[in-house]
Amino acid sequence: MGVWQSYRLRLQRKRWRIRALRKRRELEVVQDRTADITPSDILVFSTLRNELVRLPYFLEYYRKLGINHFLIVDNDSDDGSREYLQEQPDVSLWTTTASYKRARFGVDWLNWLQRKYAAGHWTLVVDPDEFFVYPFCDTRPIRALTDWLDASSIKSFGAMLLDMYPKGGINDTPYRMGQNPFEIASWFDAGNYLIEKNKRFGNLWIQGGPRTRVFFNDAPEKSPALNKVPLVKWDKRYTYVSSTHMLLPRGLNLVYDEWGGEKASGVLLHAKFLNTFAAKAQEELRRRQHFAGSMEYKAYAEGATDNPDLWCKWSEKYINWRQLEILGLMSKGNWA
Repeated sequence: MGVWQSYRLRLQRKRWRIRALRKRRELEVVQDRTADITPSDILVFSTLRNELVRLPYFLEYYRKLGINHFLIVDNDSDDGSREYLQEQPDVSLWTTTASYKRARFGVDWLNWLQRKYAAGHWTLVVDPDEFFVYPFCDTRPIRALTDWLDASSIKSFGAMLLDMYPKGGINDTPYRMGQNPFEIASWFDAGNYLIEKNKRFGNLWIQGGPRTRVFFNDAPEKSPALNKVPLVKWDKRYTYVSSTHMLLPRGLNLVYDEWGGEKASGVLLHAKFLNTFAAKAQEELRRRQHFAGSMEYKAYAEGATDNPDLWCKWSEKYINWRQLEILGLMSKGNWA
């Protein structure tokens, strides 16, 4: 990378950090339990709106992995999400009625909270429908992973977003509050992914899966990105640029081996396609708070009217992380 490009990225990082500093004024404290955070705690950061039905399982899942504290921004929920989270003993909660879009889709809010509370901590940034899977997660807590990353001097850990879906129409089976969503959405695409390198930021750009073949079949280049760097040993100098797709400094995005080997990586199981999907798509289309005029949610709203069946003859039923490694969707690298 040239000197001029490096300089421009440093300026951009400074600009995003200043922007996050300004956007902190949009956040109002609902419940601040950050005094309970100890230096060794592993933290989850998330922003959400109207996700009450998902929250019990989301919190249970990450508590079992070994997450110690949740720092959450509620973007003007009216379904009881804020009240529910306020009562959770390991949650610090902020609320805002400000524009999600003008906060760069929540990135500014979380960048500020991470700058203030996450320095020196391993932090996991996930949405309420994203569930982190890593090598040996069935037998080892997340601290085993972060301890190994620390010992290996690795500061960031990549994960591919893997869209999960049911067999049959997505509206056919109701999802109940507290339920494991993968009892319903237990299938995924084992292939059908395109990968290219983002030359500016150094990250891989991944697209494909059921969202491309069903909702963006006519324009696959516009389908959502599936590459994520959700787990980072945070430093005040860091900043997310676009969701968790990429960070600055750009070295944090190099979570893959360019020379033919394999670095350890994980997967985020994405439980978007439940019977709640159609109503959520309509709500977000009305709000128009997402990227490119909510183009993604326009495609979802149009496609969801016919109760689509995302299952196809190439679909695989999820078993465990070892299956995902065999399929090449994640890797344990040299972590034994």
